[in-house]
Amino acid sequence: MSHKSELIATDIEAYLKQHEHKQLLRFITCGSVDDGKSTLIGRLLYDSKMIYEDQLSQLEADSKKVGTTGGNFDPALLTDGLKAEREQGITIDVAYRYFSTAKRKFIIADTPGHEQYTRNMATGGSTADLAVILIDARHGVLTQTRRHSFIVSLLGIRHVVVAINKMDLADYSEDRYNEICDDYRSFATRLDLPDLHFIPISALNGDNLVDRSEQMPWYSGSTLMNFLETVYIGSDRNFQDFRMPVQFVNRPNLNFRGFCGTIASGIIRPGEEIMVLPSRQKSKIKEIVTYEGNLDEAFTPLSVTLTLEDEIDASRGDMIVRPGNLPKSRDHIDAMLVWMDGTQMVPGKTYLFKHTTQTLPGTIDTLKYRVDVNTLHREPAPQLELNEIGRVSISLSAPMHFDAYRRNRNTGAFIVIDRITNATVAAGMILDKSGDENARSVWDDELAGNAAGDDTEVSAVTAEERAARFGQQPTTVLLTGLTGSGKTAIAHAVERKLFDSGRAVAMIDGEVVRRGLSLDLGFSVADRSENLRRSAHLAHTLNQAGMICIASFVAPSEQVRNRAAKLIGEQHFLVVHVATPVDVCRQRDTKGQYAKADRGELLNFPGVTAAYEPPVNPDLVIDSGSQSVDQCAEAVMDLLKSKQVIR
Repeated sequence: MSHKSELIATDIEAYLKQHEHKQLLRFITCGSVDDGKSTLIGRLLYDSKMIYEDQLSQLEADSKKVGTTGGNFDPALLTDGLKAEREQGITIDVAYRYFSTAKRKFIIADTPGHEQYTRNMATGGSTADLAVILIDARHGVLTQTRRHSFIVSLLGIRHVVVAINKMDLADYSEDRYNEICDDYRSFATRLDLPDLHFIPISALNGDNLVDRSEQMPWYSGSTLMNFLETVYIGSDRNFQDFRMPVQFVNRPNLNFRGFCGTIASGIIRPGEEIMVLPSRQKSKIKEIVTYEGNLDEAFTPLSVTLTLEDEIDASRGDMIVRPGNLPKSRDHIDAMLVWMDGTQMVPGKTYLFKHTTQTLPGTIDTLKYRVDVNTLHREPAPQLELNEIGRVSISLSAPMHFDAYRRNRNTGAFIVIDRITNATVAAGMILDKSGDENARSVWDDELAGNAAGDDTEVSAVTAEERAARFGQQPTTVLLTGLTGSGKTAIAHAVERKLFDSGRAVAMIDGEVVRRGLSLDLGFSVADRSENLRRSAHLAHTLNQAGMICIASFVAPSEQVRNRAAKLIGEQHFLVVHVATPVDVCRQRDTKGQYAKADRGELLNFPGVTAAYEPPVNPDLVIDSGSQSVDQCAEAVMDLLKSKQVIR
């Protein structure tokens, strides 16, 4: 179904051309039972005028018979079409709805909330660009909310909207909204959700769906429909690594041989050199053929036919790539499995593994661990049951050509098929063992977390002697805030004031640390955590030497900041939130990082493509947008005096 447009009546060809070139957004709705997923989709379509009159009449009649709104219009019935779904008021199978607005085309997957139907949710989310996770404002974050959030992270869905629903039943309370946001963020810090947003809604009443709610004037963010129309997904697809699995060899006559398939990733042009795997034969692209004519270039996710300048033997299951950019080819892989069958997984049993257009027999050698999706803890297990998730080691009969799932969803995913029943029993996501999937988090290691609590004397000079000599208490002051907030300039000013007053002081800047101590780290959630852990050890060492340490870091995670405080010693740790408004931070951005993040070129950028969690109970809040750097530094000095760090 499409939106209403004047072009339909005046120029149908112009309308069809406009509609053809709209960007497509696939998204899912998920969450716990009765959080309002089906109601949300129904109301979204209703308020957007996307329901035909005969459908609307039928829905109104059905609402009186099997609705859950006391005979009033029940939007959930638009997607809950199965008889069992209407009788129980739940979603059982994935329901897809198609519609468009003036800006985009959409495919919605309404996924079930019951734990027993988790596999259906994983199926619906496998092709999604965005996930809408609903939370009932009355109940908050539940077990199934965490389960679905973990699967969303596992499936590599970058954009997540947490829609806090049924705000009308919570008296449209801003405090309740903020409480749920904080609760969810504390859990989500352990997940890979680079673009996280929160919207308070009432799906039944339509608040903040298409139009802004008059009941929640305290919310100044985007409506759900506006966000769906404007969220940037252009950088989500992999345009760097050219991969085209061969699906069919087109040989209509003696003069034509073409290799048909859907481009999984990357861009290709006539004249460019390619290689066919596994034979490793090379050639060049002669033509890119489609039904509508030849193309000058082709990119994901187009389906095309490639003709080559040389006669090369290739068949279904082979992969066409660039010679200088090859996927991994191995007969042994590690992967995360979502088990989707009632019969338990049996290590050592032979299954079929379907990856792109290639199907290989193989065995699941070992189950390394099972993930408890409620706590995210890893636990040993002999097998996987229905809806359980675990990491496995797989041996295949021949090499598979793949990329890590985090890098390329199309060439990093596969399904597992039972050879006897031909049923799909699992969905898998390939891990790159050379990447950080195997990197362990060392926060909880005994030696990593014991720095503050170790009473072993590390010097012949005692802490009391150092305090007496320097006239100060060794303390770490963490200045945290968005990029461009002014925290580094303030840290320098504080350092100068302390030094001029005869104090022993040192400064640690996050950007400087990354040039040396953390040169090997990126900007993922795990790498940011590790960067702060290393810096916290450095700060603790400076404190042991009797010095005051001024640390300037973005440090976007409240949980990681708390871990740093525990490592250093909470009695020696102060948090200063440099709460400069993001608009001011953008104006100060000389490197163009905010603009790049807006375009989707910078992932995991706090405040734009990643969440920044303000400190819950900071020792001091300053704003360099309304205060000078010197005033902010004086406020920090006053804090140190009030805490008796200095006199």
